[in-house]
Amino acid sequence: MDIKKLQALVVDALEDVKGQDIRVFDTTHLTSLFDRLAVASGTSNRQTKALAASVRDKVKENGGSILSVEGGDTGEWVLVDLGDMIVHIMQPAIRDYYRLEEIWGEKEIKLGAAKRTSKRKASEAEEEAPAKKPAGRHLAASRGEAEAPKKSAPRKTAVKTAASKTAAKTATKTAATKTASKTAKSAGTTVKVATRKAPAAKRATARKAD
Repeated sequence: MDIKKLQALVVDALEDVKGQDIRVFDTTHLTSLFDRLAVASGTSNRQTKALAASVRDKVKENGGSILSVEGGDTGEWVLVDLGDMIVHIMQPAIRDYYRLEEIWGEKEIKLGAAKRTSKRKASEAEEEAPAKKPAGRHLAASRGEAEAPKKSAPRKTAVKTAASKTAAKTATKTAATKTASKTAKSAGTTVKVATRKAPAAKRATARKAD
């Protein structure tokens, strides 16, 4: 199996069982026995055993070979030998004591495990999040959201305004006419009021009378 595919399978298997602080190192320049070394932490004996079982099963399913699994009886430090890759699964206290990273960790391989995990959590959160329903009218009113004004409202307002302006003009003209008539009477003058033209026959009669 290709070493890159093998290391990807190992990292995925460790992530599936929530392995902590997963790190992979290139050891080709240090030994000819194996090309990669992986280190991961488990918080309990049960989890370290589950992590080792996950690595074993995943590699087998994809056609890889398992040479040996050691330390499964205690669970403090489980070693999975995959031939070209060695996987150390340790509890935090054991890992801090032996410090394998200082021995084999000259060339660490960046696998972007954190990015894959964050993307997976984000997709799970989107699936679990319920669809957001539109707020009802009563809820919108309680939030202070004003409803859009109806289109007919401005039109009605404009009609009322025009009517009030016409009434004001009519009242002003009527008041002015009355005032002019009173002023003319008091001065003794004749006020001419414009009227419609009389028919032709009536105009002729009026001329004869003159």
